[in-house]
Amino acid sequence: MTDLTTLLEVGGPLAALGGGTAYTRAKYPAVYWSAIGGPISTARLLSSYSSVMEACGLTVAPSRLRVLAVKATTRREVRPVPPRRGIIRPTSTGMQIRLRLAPGQEPADVAASAERLRHAWGVHAVYVTTVKPGVVELRLVGYDVLRRVRMPRKADSGFLKVPVALREDATPFVRDYRTVPHQLTLGATLSGKSMYLRHLVAGLARQPVALVGIDCKRGVELAPFAARLSALATDPDEAAELLPALVKEMEERYDLIKARQGIAPDTPDEEITSDIWGLPESERPTPVVLFVDEVAELFLTATRKDEERRDEMVTQLIRLAQLGRAAGIYLEVCGQRFGAELGKGATMLRAQLTGRVCHRVNDEASAKMALGDIAPEAVSAACAIAPELPGLAVAGDTSGGWSRIRTPYLSLGDAAEICRESAHLVPDLPALKPFRPAIPVRHVETPAPAVLPHPATD
Repeated sequence: MTDLTTLLEVGGPLAALGGGTAYTRAKYPAVYWSAIGGPISTARLLSSYSSVMEACGLTVAPSRLRVLAVKATTRREVRPVPPRRGIIRPTSTGMQIRLRLAPGQEPADVAASAERLRHAWGVHAVYVTTVKPGVVELRLVGYDVLRRVRMPRKADSGFLKVPVALREDATPFVRDYRTVPHQLTLGATLSGKSMYLRHLVAGLARQPVALVGIDCKRGVELAPFAARLSALATDPDEAAELLPALVKEMEERYDLIKARQGIAPDTPDEEITSDIWGLPESERPTPVVLFVDEVAELFLTATRKDEERRDEMVTQLIRLAQLGRAAGIYLEVCGQRFGAELGKGATMLRAQLTGRVCHRVNDEASAKMALGDIAPEAVSAACAIAPELPGLAVAGDTSGGWSRIRTPYLSLGDAAEICRESAHLVPDLPALKPFRPAIPVRHVETPAPAVLPHPATD
């Protein structure tokens, strides 16, 4: 009886400790990793590094000098040599370690063994990046950072740079308009596409740029940001008037570049290789970012007159995509589906959009339209996105690289408030003044006047 009582007294706290550990791992993975998971994985790495590298085929035969030294000093067996390991640097989401490759090895050899290393050291994922010739960095992620997104405190933000999402390797996904001027973002209903767009608008609202919107859903997506928008079109008719104004603004900027550089006025715009960033800051025009939500609405037609209007708008969009970068005009095209079936010019427009972000889509053909021409292996990853993970997407570019990202939650009210606070940053662009949206007046409920008690009298 005494032994049973003692067992219960000891087992109760142990069971509570185990339950608390499991709860912390499920609900607060970052806390669990910092307190328990990180030290355990570090111990595994230090104790099994050589044997794991040998099992993964990442060791090489020792040099002749090393063999002679080992035989002369000890009687140990001469074992293969693993890559030289650097100092382990812990992070809030995992750890980083650099490896100096042995002669004859390449980074692809280590990347091919990433899944084995993940299981051997008990981490969620292992990512390999090349630092310089002969040196690679292993980024070990301790838990699924996309399940509950927490953006890092230090992100690569700057002018025309917006940290909009988190990559699966725990690094921020930065939308850099100077590097990737135009982008296509696809996603079905409730896939998180609007949240992605919301982060872009809120991030650019604090910067000295002009924001222009085309939202053919009567403005339900972009109208809340009207205080910060320089122009807004809410139907195809208004878009048909706004796009020529943007094209004219682009042509005037090319004339400014020609005049500054002494180029002949009759030189075609396609032959000008410079851009507005070569102009003095006092003469440099304000960059313009054009958001096109539900781009398919611009392609749909019902009558022959609509077809003529559609052809004109598509031609103007293609011109902006081809020539807008040098003039400081950038495109952010969004939609649920985008492909050749939309009509003439759709495929040509897509070819000009360097960046691609594909959220959950309703069919494989949509994922192929977004990623098939730049990263075919990313199509299956986009098709595997579950509906219960809104904001999860696959991002790629024309370099062929791709990664999974997820956008953190940002309420529409918070994003609209950021735009209202940044309304003073709206630049003065005369060409866009006729399209400036009306800013709705905020209705503030005034409290009823307090009823003061009358003094008591005889």
